[in-house]
Amino acid sequence: MTIPQQSMANTRPPGGRTGEHPAIQFVGVNKDYFAHGESVAAVKTTDLAIGQGEFFSLLGPSGCGKTTTMRMIAGFEEPTNGKVYLDGKDVTNVAPNKRDINMVFQSYALFPHLNTLQNVSFGLERKKVAKDEIRRRVGEMLEIVSLTGMEKRSPREMSGGQQQRVALARALVNRPRALLLDEPLGALDLKLRQQMQVELKRIQREVGITFVYVTHDQGEALTMSDRIAVMNSGVIEQLGSPREIYERPASRFVAGFIGTSNLVEGHVDRVEKGYALLAYTAQDRVIVPVPGSVRAADKLEVSIRPEKIDMHRGVPPASATGGSVLSGVVTEVVYHGTSTNYTVSTAAGTDFTVFDQNASNAEDLADRGDRVHLTWDPQHSYPIGV
Repeated sequence: MTIPQQSMANTRPPGGRTGEHPAIQFVGVNKDYFAHGESVAAVKTTDLAIGQGEFFSLLGPSGCGKTTTMRMIAGFEEPTNGKVYLDGKDVTNVAPNKRDINMVFQSYALFPHLNTLQNVSFGLERKKVAKDEIRRRVGEMLEIVSLTGMEKRSPREMSGGQQQRVALARALVNRPRALLLDEPLGALDLKLRQQMQVELKRIQREVGITFVYVTHDQGEALTMSDRIAVMNSGVIEQLGSPREIYERPASRFVAGFIGTSNLVEGHVDRVEKGYALLAYTAQDRVIVPVPGSVRAADKLEVSIRPEKIDMHRGVPPASATGGSVLSGVVTEVVYHGTSTNYTVSTAAGTDFTVFDQNASNAEDLADRGDRVHLTWDPQHSYPIGV
């Protein structure tokens, strides 16, 4: 299947004042490495614009090119071809220390022999900022990251989340035009990581600085980002808001990588009023909204999110039969407390995952071997690649 190419319209950041330069821009950038006499494309030709004050995430699996992309923004890697711009200025060949950008790493990289106040003020002191100004700016930043009162604590006397806040304060107190964050929450436990996601977004809103966040964690990207670039094999496969990427994946890879998605294939039986019907038996069908280019007999691949599906034991009610209907047999049941996840072998020839919220009667659960019907609204079917 051909991956849809990113149009220039999709590479532009949302909003912004007329004439305002993007905070960060790639024009025709690619990066090749040479290994064993062969050229390896880490990042293929990319056009990208990140808006002023935007929380932008580079999301993808290991080896997809997201960290290389970030390193080219920072100046630690030079593009093989193309130009990198910061606030409209060409910085392609500018050294990292000459770019008005700071970074926060997973390891935090705090000075163990310095306390919180000394760690945060270190950069300002190196720049020979006046002491009164240092005191004012450090105090403001510690308040923003909720560390007021911890000025004298050393890193070893602080939790992982507190150390993360110190690293953020140290980077932000210099007032960079952009902050790059390379998987900064990876060393934290799950609950603390979730808390820090909310805190990071709050801090970013308060300081108004452009954040570029590199992660392989879909939940982090969906929680915090204004826009997400989903990368795979050096290519941005989809660029959009969290809702756009989750609800309307542009490729099989995006559908499978962002959350859980049910993928089903079929040939179009007929098209009526902007909807295609994929029939599997006399009763089993998937109805999907399609563009005018889709015709009968075309092969379609359709994505349906598990939480959009209703599962009925026995025959579904008449009110549920006006949309998509697939019969099947439950093959697996996993209880998660707030929900129960079912695996259903369907008449479409593929297994479906269904998330059923345990909001009413947790005792009324289907079991392995039960025959069920899955129904959902046609608007929750999304055709991939058309």
